[in-house]
Amino acid sequence: MTFRLGSASALALTSGVLLALSFPRYGHPAIAFIALVPLYVALSGWNGRAGHWPGISTGRGFRLGLITGCVHFAGTVYWTGATVQTFGGLPLPVAVFVTGLLVLYMAAYVALASAAAALFIRRFGLVGLVLSPAAWVATEYTRGFLFGGFPWIPLGNTMVTLLPIVQLASLVGVYGLSAFVGLVNVGFAAVALTTGRMRVTAIAGTVALIVAVSVWGGQRMAANHLTQGQPIRVGLIQANIAQVDKWNPARADMIVDRYLQLTRQASDSGADFLVWPESSTPFFFQDDPAAAVIRRLVRQMEKPLLLGSDEVEPGSPNRYFNSAVMLDAAGTTAAVYRKMHLVPFGEYVPFQQALFFVAPLVEAVSAFTPGERVTMLPVREHMVSTAICYEVTYPSQSRAAVRQGSELLTTITNDAWYGESSAAYQHFEMAAMRAVEQGRYLVRAANTGVSGIIDPYGRVIVRTNLFETAAVVGEARFVQELTPYARIGDLIALFATVLTVLALGVAVWLNAER
Repeated sequence: MTFRLGSASALALTSGVLLALSFPRYGHPAIAFIALVPLYVALSGWNGRAGHWPGISTGRGFRLGLITGCVHFAGTVYWTGATVQTFGGLPLPVAVFVTGLLVLYMAAYVALASAAAALFIRRFGLVGLVLSPAAWVATEYTRGFLFGGFPWIPLGNTMVTLLPIVQLASLVGVYGLSAFVGLVNVGFAAVALTTGRMRVTAIAGTVALIVAVSVWGGQRMAANHLTQGQPIRVGLIQANIAQVDKWNPARADMIVDRYLQLTRQASDSGADFLVWPESSTPFFFQDDPAAAVIRRLVRQMEKPLLLGSDEVEPGSPNRYFNSAVMLDAAGTTAAVYRKMHLVPFGEYVPFQQALFFVAPLVEAVSAFTPGERVTMLPVREHMVSTAICYEVTYPSQSRAAVRQGSELLTTITNDAWYGESSAAYQHFEMAAMRAVEQGRYLVRAANTGVSGIIDPYGRVIVRTNLFETAAVVGEARFVQELTPYARIGDLIALFATVLTVLALGVAVWLNAER
């Protein structure tokens, strides 16, 4: 087999495009199986001669990774520009610049992983190529917690709609799935880079890996034992309130009336538990007399309600929280959860002094205070948990909730900010990953969509469309069993990080010996 290669930069750019096409809402998740192949071929330094790939410098590997990362994230988080321009009041050039900074920041992690991979390949050859996914996972995992973390669209999340394969997340989490996807890419890259028996081994091993994971995942789904818990019918209220109306006093009565009407509709359809989205009330629910009508409806229905509302804690100065309030069947407040992971540039502006040019955004963004802990929310005799908006992208938070006794995962969000872009679809699929990792049903109420119910195997039971006004009812179940991932957490990511550091140390030592 002979390949004609363009420049290494073109290969890196190709990987960026393929990665972008691996995520919703364009392309297909299976593209992820080959998305990194052009980049790995470029990092090998292959000049088109069969079996000859001497590697490249670490600096060049960094630059190639930066190209891949910039194209990848420009194609997947492009929507941030329109969001900060429309709702943050930034001029178009500044909004584009802010988006560029975010893309560059995220791409830097790909660049670091590529630099490490280039060093591994140059020093260890084929073994170094096999080590490359460890560097990807290590940097991706670091991005999930450094500076508060931004764990948006990890590579492993591409697998969430490939149901037999995504079952692997119940063992090793989304970062373990990233390692799996990386190894598949290494296998296909080895097919391009090797000859003879080695090439046959590479293709056979790669196909066998995919088949083995798929067969195991299919058997896990067929067993279906996580769907045997006590059922509960959940009503998801998608009121479809335009972002410009949410805090308009003239629209407050309309907003409350719509929520009440949809809630009655869901209750009449058999819902036992109602869920409203993030910041659903146009007032501070805990402090405003207008909340009485909502409590009265809950008492009449005799059904618990989880709703999102901002919360103020008086002080000098006052502190504001993005909160979720659980009302019991009597309409009293049973528990309150305060959002812990705030959205950068949405609920706070990081590095305000350095980013002086986003002054209008600083004025537009509410300065929220993060909550301190996961809170259990009682639903009759069971405990559930919630994640507010973006924090459902943190695997560790859902795991902490399940470890504390949560039998049902919920997430409430307002994705009206993102319009018709890919963001709402990406967000929904990241929530679905939490269901598989933790072996829990997950129910999601979104202001403008996508709302839905997902079972512990990632199967979507109920799903709404974007920008429809809906009250949908579906069955979830309370589950108590812990998945292996819930027990061990991100050991695969930690192992990948340690392995990367050790391999870098050996590579640097060998370089010094020369």
